[in-house]
Amino acid sequence: MNKIILILFVIGLVPIIFSNSYAQITSGGFGQSPFERDFGDVKFLDAYFGTINEKIEVEAGDSNVPFTVVFANVGTQDITGIRGQLSLPFGFSPSDGPGSIIRADSDSNSLAGDNFYLTFFVNIGENTPIQQYPGTVKVDYSRLRESGIRTAFADFDFKVTGDSVINVKALDPFLTSLKSNDVVIEIANDGTAPISGVDIIATNTQTELASTTSSTTNVENVVILESSWDVGNIAPKSARYLTATVYVPETLKGDTLRIPLSISYYNTHGDLHEISKIVDFYIKGLIDLTIFNVDVIELSGTQMVIGEIINEGNQDGLFGFVSIEPTGNSNIKPSTQFIDEIEVDAPVPFNVPIEFEGEPRYGEHDITITVRYKDSTRDEIFLTQDQTIIVSKPSNDNDDSIDPIMIIVPIILVAAGTYYVIRRRKKVEIKTS
Repeated sequence: MNKIILILFVIGLVPIIFSNSYAQITSGGFGQSPFERDFGDVKFLDAYFGTINEKIEVEAGDSNVPFTVVFANVGTQDITGIRGQLSLPFGFSPSDGPGSIIRADSDSNSLAGDNFYLTFFVNIGENTPIQQYPGTVKVDYSRLRESGIRTAFADFDFKVTGDSVINVKALDPFLTSLKSNDVVIEIANDGTAPISGVDIIATNTQTELASTTSSTTNVENVVILESSWDVGNIAPKSARYLTATVYVPETLKGDTLRIPLSISYYNTHGDLHEISKIVDFYIKGLIDLTIFNVDVIELSGTQMVIGEIINEGNQDGLFGFVSIEPTGNSNIKPSTQFIDEIEVDAPVPFNVPIEFEGEPRYGEHDITITVRYKDSTRDEIFLTQDQTIIVSKPSNDNDDSIDPIMIIVPIILVAAGTYYVIRRRKKVEIKTS
């Protein structure tokens, strides 16, 4: 009886002895299946696109993208010979080409209690949507001072985040010197991933610019009333706007103003990023025109609207024209005069002849005086002024008529002269006889 019990005991030990004699050992807290949760040496922590030091944003069509899986060595011994295989769903492929297994090797051992990383390189299909996906990783490793290979499996979720692309521009890239300018700057997210917690600061020193740029800034020479903005969230393919008031002195006329912006935001991984952008403005001179001394005079029998234009800015107006147009019940014909340049601090006179549609009407007329000119960027600008003028009846209604006095006086003079000559001749003849 004892022999029979001993034989059965030996038979029961045989599978255990043989199973532990093979080199392949299952461990890592998961066993051969990711659904097994036995205690082991390796614990899965995270999986994301990026490297050990930084998570990155990716989108459809990206190729050779690093994909990092993070583990912890929770065992009591150091492990070595770490190798990994990655299984991802349809739409993802290894950078080595279709059909290849996505593999990764760790360059170092993992001490007990430390984390280690496996970085794979993946291609993302052109039609892969931005969403969350499942994946599985297999890790092979060995314990120090132990023969054989242990294997751990882990299921995880990862996300194709999309890519955020931040661009800035001024809606109106022109500023005018000698005045305050209301500036609107567009902050656009032209990418496919949202950004959040966007804060913007206008910096003012060259050292605060990105080290990759060699451009300089003269923003310290202007006055910016606002220098920081809390923009908030910017969805993909959308924009937010910030406003500022900028005063530009006269000395910067004709220069380019470069305003550096420091933009901080959180990406889809929840990581804080900071980038630098520069917004450029061209500074125009100020053309400040005033129309004054408007009146009506008669010149050579023609009624004319006269006046003067003064430019109190620091830039000449180019290709100037002055026009008058009737308003209300006035029947004055529209008319225009070319006055060329409107120089700074030098009154420019104008005189526009008055003509009528139909019969002349004298007395008060309402007109609009328009000064049309171009600035240094060749933009056309209009200055208008409503004016009431008085048109008087000309002192000579008919320039072709002949004054009768001008005819009678010469006749009288000629007749008197003739009479005098005849009388003198008769006196001479009487004396001679």
